[in-house]
Amino acid sequence: MKNLFLSLLDLIYRKKCYFCSSSKYSLKMCPKCYSELTFSGAKPCRIIDSVNVYSCGIYEKTLQKLIRGLKYHKQKELAFYLAEFMNDYWQKINDTRDFQVVPTPLHKNRIKKRKYNHMELTAEEFCKMTGYSLNTELIKRIKDTKPQYTLTRKERLINLSQAFEVDISKDLSKPVLILDDICTTGATFEEMIKTLQNAGIKEIVCLASSSPCS
Repeated sequence: MKNLFLSLLDLIYRKKCYFCSSSKYSLKMCPKCYSELTFSGAKPCRIIDSVNVYSCGIYEKTLQKLIRGLKYHKQKELAFYLAEFMNDYWQKINDTRDFQVVPTPLHKNRIKKRKYNHMELTAEEFCKMTGYSLNTELIKRIKDTKPQYTLTRKERLINLSQAFEVDISKDLSKPVLILDDICTTGATFEEMIKTLQNAGIKEIVCLASSSPCS
């Protein structure tokens, strides 16, 4: 009777895959769905002010659902799988420097509305996997910018102008690896790079989990 009861509890409380609803593995993302994520080539998708920008995959299908679930639908457990995807890609890049990881910051008003920064959650998991240090205090978003997805590249650059500020009391000597979810035009990375470089930080790499195309 006890075994039957435990089996029933296990059946009820097993996690379902967010993508296919399978409870076979009791995981938020089952191995089959994770295997559907495809990587971009191990080379920069663009170079901004001499800084390499990498994109791990294309923003479509399973990867798109992964990012949107984490970002908009409070599926915080998905941060682990996005970090795993980004780490699997990052291992293909031959860069042996000891980075401090900087997730793209949100303005305090956006945090208040959303309750969390999905890229901070992802960066925490990413650092556990890589052994890098996490730095969420180095650069802040001081301008409450409009959502970017409806804007042209020119409008994005204007929207993001002077949006960030570096805390010069933090470590400015260690190489910086910026993490973001989507690199569309590169405007967010561009403004962050400019702000960091103006503060004297020269060793920067950018890593986005996805871009609209390879």
